[in-house]
Amino acid sequence: MSVGCEHGEPEAAVKTAAGSAPRPEQMLLWTNSCALCHVTGVGGAPIVGNHDDWADRLEQGNELLLEHTLEGYNNMPPLGYCMACEKDDFTALIEFMAAGTP
Repeated sequence: MSVGCEHGEPEAAVKTAAGSAPRPEQMLLWTNSCALCHVTGVGGAPIVGNHDDWADRLEQGNELLLEHTLEGYNNMPPLGYCMACEKDDFTALIEFMAAGTP
């Protein structure tokens, strides 16, 4: 599975808000956990790179997004299936998934 191809960008071209791509080990964490829901939108999950899905969430602020990720929110379980992720991993992966949004 190639991340970002659905939106016309190869995986390596997708950048985080900080301007750098997630580290390779973070992309492996994403593939094995976040992608389960964030590629297709299962359970109402915002789809990676989809501006409409992420706009309202981003307005709430990164701290609240991280809190929802750590504690679970709506259909997303605590830690979003990523038991190996650290806070900095979650932060980078949230930025990665929201890439392409203003």
